[in-house]
Amino acid sequence: MKVFFSNLLVKVFIAIVLGIVFGLYLPEWFNRIFATFNAFFGQFLSFAIPLIIMGLIMPAISDLGKGAGKMLLLTAAIAYGSTLFSGFMTYFTASGIFPGLLESHLQTASDIEESTLELTPYFTIAIPPVLDVMSALVLAFIIGLGLSFMEGTTLKSAVKDFQVIIMQLIESVIVPLLPLFILGIFASMSYSGQVFNILSVFLNIIGVIFLMHIGLLLLQYLIAGSIVKKNPIRLLATMMPAYFTALGTQSSAATIPVTLIQAEKNGVPEKVAGFVIPLCATIHLAGSIMKITACAMALMILEGQPIEFTMFAGFIFMLGIAMVAAPGVPGGAIMAAVGVLQAMLGFDEEMIGLMIALYIAMDSFGTACNVTGDGAIALVVNKLAPQDKNHEQSPRSSPSFNL
Repeated sequence: MKVFFSNLLVKVFIAIVLGIVFGLYLPEWFNRIFATFNAFFGQFLSFAIPLIIMGLIMPAISDLGKGAGKMLLLTAAIAYGSTLFSGFMTYFTASGIFPGLLESHLQTASDIEESTLELTPYFTIAIPPVLDVMSALVLAFIIGLGLSFMEGTTLKSAVKDFQVIIMQLIESVIVPLLPLFILGIFASMSYSGQVFNILSVFLNIIGVIFLMHIGLLLLQYLIAGSIVKKNPIRLLATMMPAYFTALGTQSSAATIPVTLIQAEKNGVPEKVAGFVIPLCATIHLAGSIMKITACAMALMILEGQPIEFTMFAGFIFMLGIAMVAAPGVPGGAIMAAVGVLQAMLGFDEEMIGLMIALYIAMDSFGTACNVTGDGAIALVVNKLAPQDKNHEQSPRSSPSFNL
């Protein structure tokens, strides 16, 4: 029972249910307590996001050292290409489906907005960020790239220590408070009469994204199968134990032993699989970028905002880089993406809260898609870089794993 309630998805589900009940049935003064917490937590998130970006991206980029070898460069290029492919495929698919799918919800949301009730916090505390998000991104890239060419420097050691501090902040403060933040958002939406429209949207979006995940995996293995001259359906079927393990554990790290075994059954040599699978658990996030891109588009459509290709193209390129730094905690990828959502798409506090809730609701099959796709990348890397497989070593002695 303790393990059950320690699961973040369960906590978010309970938070949503309680938020709906509180907003519908409890008095305004009570719900304003959660509105006050959300006002403070939103300010704290705005302050923390630039620090999170720097603390995660600087060491992630610096670890990709200049002497890491051809296999690292090839694996990173294929993983990033797969992540970008997923993001753009999601954009074009969702832009064709979501406007019609969400049209009725858009009208309902417009009707609600005209007569909405709003919860106001009892007080607010302004916490200005040290840097804006874009400055933090650029500075993190510059320092990370510079450190990737240096070994054993004091700054590199300091960056690693800063990463530990930021991961503790995420794991011990932000993630435990996320369910309370989501509870406050749903209490506010229930109080204003928006919640059932939002929940209906959730169900529609989750169903579409699940089908897109299946389509993405089929495409990945069709491409890998054509390169290695093997039956793609058989290759994908062999990876199913890793897929279902990831569904159950919601963890790329916990699934790595199974992913390794199944990749080897597909004909990937042990040394190649031992290099590619742990590395891809850190840098290959095709399922995660699909969830975030699709959810962002749906929320922007509901808000009546344009979903222009030029805006989302830059967003997808930047998101693919930012999520490489996602730490190995539940919700790590969405926390790494929050800064990009704010800086490039203009998401406000409520939209960020809905994004987090949607992302965590789909965490299982997003992780399963990431992990299963790693097997396809291992096949391609083994085919394209066979000369490196006997002597390359992983550049990360203790890689972080995305959930």
